[in-house]
Amino acid sequence: MTEVTKVQELVYELKLRDVMKKDVFSVAPGMQMSELREIFRTRRISGAPVLDGDRLAGIISIEDFIRWLSDGGKECRISEKMSKRVETFYSDDTLVHALNKMEAAGFGRFPIIDRQTGGMCGIVTKGNIIEALLKELEIDFHEEEIRRYRASHIFEDIRADKSTLIFQYRIAGELSEAGTTSSGLKTTLKRLGFHPDIVRRSAIIAYEAETNVLINAKEGKMVVRVEPAEIYMKIEDKGPGIPDVEKVMEPGFSTAPDWVRELGFGAGMGLPNIKKCSDKMVLNSTVGKGTCLEATVDIRQPQ
Repeated sequence: MTEVTKVQELVYELKLRDVMKKDVFSVAPGMQMSELREIFRTRRISGAPVLDGDRLAGIISIEDFIRWLSDGGKECRISEKMSKRVETFYSDDTLVHALNKMEAAGFGRFPIIDRQTGGMCGIVTKGNIIEALLKELEIDFHEEEIRRYRASHIFEDIRADKSTLIFQYRIAGELSEAGTTSSGLKTTLKRLGFHPDIVRRSAIIAYEAETNVLINAKEGKMVVRVEPAEIYMKIEDKGPGIPDVEKVMEPGFSTAPDWVRELGFGAGMGLPNIKKCSDKMVLNSTVGKGTCLEATVDIRQPQ
């Protein structure tokens, strides 16, 4: 079991719309390359999105500008020198997948697209993400770090030989909706007064398991049982199953298809992350029948 920090929790919780810069300076594809010199100098930027109306046509960077100068600086339109193949994110993408994709791509800025309209609605850099995380940490510090609950208080007023709370969630939808189920569980555990670390660990387990179901089986269910000693989570699906259970537990090993990886999912860290956040984890899978994941979080840990 690994303690989960507030930063790790926020990376799973926040969407890019929460951290992106909405007021973005852009240029038009018909502008002349020579105009970029003054733009980059006065605005102190190293690149800008190229918009045709509200649609992203490309990205022009200071590297493109320098390359143009090195080739003689013959006047032409920005559209002739801009990068047309641009890596983008959707505004409802989570930070955890955006950061994975950023690391793989090696770029410094990414335009953000509104999934509904298809238009550009912002831009994100690692600097934006760090700034947003620091702001959230400042807001939540007193609420989360000063109030330290012991989870056992939930059952103090219950008089019974055995007390159990059971929550059931259906996992279904598009991959872009990953996080819906885990968010519901997180809200529930917070309202029940669990210690922040218990909530974080449980939410990450639920998120990674939910994502795996949506990638591999399209739908499944999660049952969460809360008892005085532990939170027990069982996630089941009727997907294709896992041929080699030991292999998928290796960090970085992934069976996700390329289109899933391009979205920033399927980095091969889901199951290892679940194991780190669990006090006990059991994974059973049968090819052609489906997968069952059981994870337990001990709520009697000293706070």
